Amino acid sequence: MSESLHTVPALPTERPAGCPFDPPSELTEARRHGPISRFTHPGGKPGWMITGHELVRSVLADPRFSSRKDLLNVVDFEIPPAPPGEFLLTDDPEHSRYRKPLVGKFTARRMRLLTERVEQITSDCLDAMERGGPSADLVTAFAKPIPTMVICELLGVPYEDRASFQEQIDTFMNGETSDEELIAAYTATQEYLAELVVAKRAAPTDDVLSELTDSDLSDEELRGISLILLAAGFDTTANMLSLGTFALLQNPAQLAELRADPSLVDSAVEELLRYLSVAKSFMRTALEDVELGGQTIEAGTTVVLSYHTANRDPERYTDPHLLDLGRDAGGHLAFGHGVHLCLGAQLARVEMRVAFSALLQRFPTLRLAVPAEEVALRPETADIYGVKSLPVTWDA
Repeated sequence: MSESLHTVPALPTERPAGCPFDPPSELTEARRHGPISRFTHPGGKPGWMITGHELVRSVLADPRFSSRKDLLNVVDFEIPPAPPGEFLLTDDPEHSRYRKPLVGKFTARRMRLLTERVEQITSDCLDAMERGGPSADLVTAFAKPIPTMVICELLGVPYEDRASFQEQIDTFMNGETSDEELIAAYTATQEYLAELVVAKRAAPTDDVLSELTDSDLSDEELRGISLILLAAGFDTTANMLSLGTFALLQNPAQLAELRADPSLVDSAVEELLRYLSVAKSFMRTALEDVELGGQTIEAGTTVVLSYHTANRDPERYTDPHLLDLGRDAGGHLAFGHGVHLCLGAQLARVEMRVAFSALLQRFPTLRLAVPAEEVALRPETADIYGVKSLPVTWDA
């Protein structure tokens, strides 16, 4: 093994000053030295940091790397298996058993059929925002309610429960919650979903969760699946909408192009997904010795896959640190790759296309209401990156 191999001594916790959309500079520097670096997990265990696009993609498609939670070799104590149904942290055949009943419910065709409903929800949010204007926090007025309403309707969460549900998800996803608060929020959400599953079995309605009760999945498994779908369907898209708007406002030339040519919205969404990569990283554990990037990843070693640096890899994208809404951002890893490719990718795309288009059309003079450096960002410790609040204003 080369003595000159770069080392990332710890997980970076800060973005470069004045560059809220760029990955931490330590990770960008690591990628400059090559696509793979030595790394020490926060628990003290040795591992690897993968920062190159090609290598991250190859690991995601390689069955010799496991997603299982209980195989993560990052701390000195034993990690329990993922709760039943939480399929992101499982391998086949368990993963396929959980995912297979869901695939047909999140196809591109089915998500396109939802466009009209997404347009109505978005219009309602913008109406309320306009009535309360000419200023607003775009996170609470726009970015959070749209995906929350959509995913709750899809899964059958009653309208009256949505506010409290969103608050609980916020609590255990924001990266700033104490252990006690996190456990309390997670427990409360699990208890609520358990009751919801029982209610859907007793009186099915027209939604995905009711349809799933007709499968061989247990109540406990349905609870875990619902938690993954609700949390992922809400938090990732909410942060893409808010951080994406922030990025557009900070790139006025690109914003002007999008305003002038609304047909650019499809490529704009893909480029924002690449450029921002709000789901920053995932981990995989080698099931056997694997040669990767000229190094041997020993069996039992956990690697960190850095999505945000892979999506800024100059070997894959020209001038990757520039936001270019007209570029072909195909092949980005914002939704992952391989068997764990995000189930809700098409839903997220529909929501972003509709929401960004409607926002820019409704508020042509939209701008930040505070200096950019005062926008409150989520900490790097949060699983999903984004902004905590985004004060905006416009000409009435």
